[in-house]
Amino acid sequence: MSSFSPAPSDDISIATIRALAADTVTKANSGHPGAPLGMAPVAHILFSRFVNANPKNSKWFNRDRFVLSNGHACALQYTLLHLLGYQLSIDDLKAFLDFLVCILMKATLHEFISLGVEVTTGPLGQGFGNGVGLAIAQAHLGAVYNKDGFDLINNYTYVFCGDGCLMEGVASEAASLAGHLQLGNLIVVYDDNHISIDGDTNVAFTENVGARFEAYGWQVLIVENGDSDLPAMYNAINAARQEKNKPTIIRLATTIGFGSKQQGTHGVHGSPLKADDIAQLKTKFGLPADQSFYVPQEARDAYNAIAARGAAKESEWNKLFSSYAQKYPNEHAELSRRIAGELPSGWEKNLPLYKPSDPAVASRKLSEIVLSALSPNLPELLGGSADLTGSNLTKTKDAKDFQPPSTGLGTYSGRYIRYGVREHGMGAIANGLAAYGGIIPFVGTFLNFVSYAAGAVRLSALSGHQVIWVATHDSIGLGEDGPTHQPIETVVHLRAIPNLDVWRPADGNETSASYYAALTNKKTPSVLSLSRQNLPNLEGSTVESALKGGYVLHEEQDEQLTIVSAGSEVPIAVEAAGKLKAAGIKTRVVSLPCWSVFDKQSEDYKLSVLRSGAPILSLEALSTTGWQKYSHEQYGLDGWGASGPYLKVYNKFGITGDNIAAVGKKVIDFYKKKGGEVVSPLIKAF
Repeated sequence: MSSFSPAPSDDISIATIRALAADTVTKANSGHPGAPLGMAPVAHILFSRFVNANPKNSKWFNRDRFVLSNGHACALQYTLLHLLGYQLSIDDLKAFLDFLVCILMKATLHEFISLGVEVTTGPLGQGFGNGVGLAIAQAHLGAVYNKDGFDLINNYTYVFCGDGCLMEGVASEAASLAGHLQLGNLIVVYDDNHISIDGDTNVAFTENVGARFEAYGWQVLIVENGDSDLPAMYNAINAARQEKNKPTIIRLATTIGFGSKQQGTHGVHGSPLKADDIAQLKTKFGLPADQSFYVPQEARDAYNAIAARGAAKESEWNKLFSSYAQKYPNEHAELSRRIAGELPSGWEKNLPLYKPSDPAVASRKLSEIVLSALSPNLPELLGGSADLTGSNLTKTKDAKDFQPPSTGLGTYSGRYIRYGVREHGMGAIANGLAAYGGIIPFVGTFLNFVSYAAGAVRLSALSGHQVIWVATHDSIGLGEDGPTHQPIETVVHLRAIPNLDVWRPADGNETSASYYAALTNKKTPSVLSLSRQNLPNLEGSTVESALKGGYVLHEEQDEQLTIVSAGSEVPIAVEAAGKLKAAGIKTRVVSLPCWSVFDKQSEDYKLSVLRSGAPILSLEALSTTGWQKYSHEQYGLDGWGASGPYLKVYNKFGITGDNIAAVGKKVIDFYKKKGGEVVSPLIKAF
């Protein structure tokens, strides 16, 4: 094990990081200077001695991944990225807030990768979970593609986190799983500065963090002086890299806001330093007090050398990968395709297709059929479930578990992750898996429990992570488990999240369409809302039609009513339309499996589906909120569900063919009496 060798540029580099971070926050008059001032030394040691990355090619596949889970300290990361030579200029630091707004205006935060930012962590603890996902991805891909003499995928994942991250439950969930999985490639630096927004953490957080992580199965290392003991920081990171069978957390005792007049207090946590404070801080660290955003040449040269080292590492790797192609052409071609984010040619030909004479099947089972058909030819599908495998039907017959080989439960090459009852951690980990590249993660739970993971789902959508949620038991059709498990309000919440496709397929063809969309929309996560009860395959449904998000399932000319529905209620809408037709009332039926995809269609198409001329009634066994956009009248649930056999529950709430036919007649009568033209609800001023 190598020992620490001081460099003449260490002190000036650390001083530069501190001063640039302080200047950045002060110029913006917004931000958090405390953690950057405290963590500058460990950040410098990590990036100058250990991290392998190439600023000239931020997407080099075998780069080390760095995650700033305590994201309020982002001025620290942006300062480092500037010094390293990423696409982040000194002018970007000077215009800190304008720079962030510019990035946020892009299609998704996925654009951050070009700047060297792997994930957008957002709420505390999410980045910790992302780091676990990144580490799982490396372990899996390394197990699949590494060969004797070709250690292609062997990068580390480094995570910085703070007290707030470790208070959040999502970090605990992810840490527990990481310990079980023996992820020796994961190294977390815990900034133990004893300060949060409310003040000293003694008011709420007095647990023994080290003992907790030891119980999780982690290696715990301690650095008592994180302000200046560079050899101890180096030795801790080096020791962490030597441990191959456990993730490591380094408890680093730092002084928040080190060097400022308010160091060690919560006052420096989230408020810019005053001018006189910055001046004395720069003087203390040997920098000119009267110059802002000053970078000494010694620091610039030191970081240029670090960047050059990273470029050389990538060059070596590229040569190794070329040699790999000669000896393992098939694996090379497959890995290259996965790195490029391309699906194999013709994969979609394996999607199951259905006709009305096929038997009724629950859409959770239809999902399993799709996964079974696609998985053999889509090795990038890496799935798992939060302890509900037998209910979600997410594990195909040939899938092997992703487990440490020492457990005898599986191997790292396995493609099925046992997440345990950890929905939120699962979501954050899945974001990390997607961010790594070469993997399309799918995760399973009951739809109601996706609410547990809402923070992670939101960040999937915000960041453009292609995560697929297999969310079964999606309505009052769950039956006997009752209101605690029946997701009355969950779907409308998910539908309200921008850049998230929520699918409620009504039959087999629509289920295949939902998977096709989820697998081809590379920067959009998806939630597949799936039934427990059997659903008939419908006359008029096709994959092509469903891919538009909404379509006319049953057409009638000169109709008196249109019923629009989604998921398990579409067959009930069809039944109601049949009863109305028997009574001489022409009724169209529209299936709307995915609102967000339908909304992207042309105006002409949307108005051909939900057209003017007759009232439109929506039907769904969930909250009616949101259906006002697509219908004149809404039928659904305005309260909780009920416990009992699902047919009785549906009957209790009037979601039956007979009752919906009766409701349809009332709607027709109301609009006849009202008089005037019935205009499509889609026709708006804007």
